[in-house]
Amino acid sequence: MNYGDLQFYDIIIFAGIAAFLIFRLRSVLGKRSGFEKQAAEKNNYGKNKNVQQPINISPPALEEKFIALEKAYKLIENFDHKNFLQGAKFAFETIINSYNKGDLLTLKNLLTPSVYNVFENEIKNKNNNPDFQIFSLSIEKIESVVVEKTKIIIKVLFISEQFKNDDESTIIKKEDTWSFEKEINSKNPNWYLCST
Repeated sequence: MNYGDLQFYDIIIFAGIAAFLIFRLRSVLGKRSGFEKQAAEKNNYGKNKNVQQPINISPPALEEKFIALEKAYKLIENFDHKNFLQGAKFAFETIINSYNKGDLLTLKNLLTPSVYNVFENEIKNKNNNPDFQIFSLSIEKIESVVVEKTKIIIKVLFISEQFKNDDESTIIKKEDTWSFEKEINSKNPNWYLCST
């Protein structure tokens, strides 16, 4: 065997290694089959002007006391009344507890500026009561859903039981009508308390 034969064998070995690496890369990364383009078009749904936007419709299970939320389904993309109702209850409880404790930092993130100013003044005047807390809470009904310029406002009737110092004998039942607002076209999912 001479030097030329060694070069020939080296070329064959390197070619085999290269073929192996290409095979491994294809198995790990895959190859373009044409499906990726269709998947990309689905993922860009709504970005392509030629693709029709989805039409939100009210789900058939919407209860009579929440029927006003049909308007929200027509106006807000991906609106879900269950998420909204759950969020409204969480907001009510958080706002009441924060107000009672005088927690202005939490309140600032949940209220519109005008409502925040009212709560702030009430706390400064010591009209809040740190001893009170929520015992039970339910949403009685959706009073109304209205549009004001670029905002949608949902008015919610809450029924709560509140008590003092963990003493159930002090439970009082309260009805509160609160309004939450959101910019209709905003991608921000947050709603803010705009009136009480």
